[in-house]
Amino acid sequence: MPETLAGHVARIRAAEQGAGSLNAFLSLADAEGMATASAEADPSAGRLAGIPLAVKDNLATLEMPTTCGSRLLEGYRSPFEATVVRKARAAGALVVGKTNLDEFGMGSSTENSSFGPTLNPHDRSRVPGGSSGGSAAAVAAGYVPMALGSDTGGSVRQPAALCGVVGIKPTYGRVSRYGLVAFASSLDQVGTFGRTVEDAARLLEVISGYDPRDATSVDTPVPQFTDGVGRSVEGLVVGFPEEYVPDDLDTSMRDRVVAALSALEDAGASVRRISLPSSDLAIPCYYVIAPAEASSNLARYDGVRYGVRWASDDIEGMYQETRAHGFGLEVKRRIMLGTYALSAGYYDQYYGAAQRVRHRIRTDLASAFADGVDVLFTPTTPGPAFPLGERVDDPMQMYLSDVFTVTANLAGVPALSVPIGEVDGLPVGGQVVAPWWEEGRMITVAAVLERAFGGASA
Repeated sequence: MPETLAGHVARIRAAEQGAGSLNAFLSLADAEGMATASAEADPSAGRLAGIPLAVKDNLATLEMPTTCGSRLLEGYRSPFEATVVRKARAAGALVVGKTNLDEFGMGSSTENSSFGPTLNPHDRSRVPGGSSGGSAAAVAAGYVPMALGSDTGGSVRQPAALCGVVGIKPTYGRVSRYGLVAFASSLDQVGTFGRTVEDAARLLEVISGYDPRDATSVDTPVPQFTDGVGRSVEGLVVGFPEEYVPDDLDTSMRDRVVAALSALEDAGASVRRISLPSSDLAIPCYYVIAPAEASSNLARYDGVRYGVRWASDDIEGMYQETRAHGFGLEVKRRIMLGTYALSAGYYDQYYGAAQRVRHRIRTDLASAFADGVDVLFTPTTPGPAFPLGERVDDPMQMYLSDVFTVTANLAGVPALSVPIGEVDGLPVGGQVVAPWWEEGRMITVAAVLERAFGGASA
């Protein structure tokens, strides 16, 4: 049994017990998990040798449950392991536990977990963001230096910003989705968290690459992303979309964005104001496509094949009771929205129209990059972490938390969040968006911002 892993787990377990708990983890490695780690890799070798790693609980693992934050999968053990987890283990990482999340990844605050909300390490009265809030909080609290999450509409970048750490969403197809429990298959991507840009980039290097078990995986070379950390931004053109700084953006947040752009100019980059005219359609487009795909993907949870089953007199009743008791309110809301958007007579009016808007959004980005813009810079979120409970009963305000992040998922481009200071004493992030397959370029820009602003919040 590797003592290093046992020590990490013991430290996290002690911190997570009692009144000070962040509720960042849903399960921690036990003797079985530690034996698995010992068998999988030599922790003295590899790119992640001996590094403790947290894994979002919608990524399949063999020795710990994969619940997706849902009562429907409470205690469920996967018969296989996600490709990204296997790759991390093979590189020497020590998987310490599975982190909390909004149920099935559906949320922006990690308040939708069936096992209670995760708290923000900087202010326990506030959310950590979501849906990968447990992973972001675990890194921000110093439990682990790196973590895996998933990003469907900002679920890595948004909590990274609110917790003051680095979060990367790669190009769609760069990282295998095998073993990632599907929410919206054309949008989901596995992403990485780190206390530094280099840590998040190193983890991305390890998990990237073609996987024949994933039909969306693309066979393209994987660069050394960490090489981008020390490069200069001299001569780079940074596009600043005017749509991402609306008139109602918080003044302090606006100041942080201006300071970040100034730091890039001081480092030798040039800033160009541009327009992405379809950006205002991103949220409505996303909230048609994502629920539509979710309603299809979650149809498999019927009490027959996976997870728990509620008894009934007939099979239809069993389906109804299982889903009524197993799914939370937000998941039910999105299933109903998605089913309506795909129903006869409404498919083209909603889902078809959303797909046409998605094409326009992708075209806007392609045009900007073709016109000489190397990367885009925007705020990651409209402001800092909001109080627990503030938006639970206001779905529209909750959905708008991702107003600056969903575009990257709709277009499939890579994007990351890096800390750019504080607003009202809480960390905020800046988002760097790059062309398809140019993760190294955005990592270079993020590293410059990290040096300028001091990196992750303590």
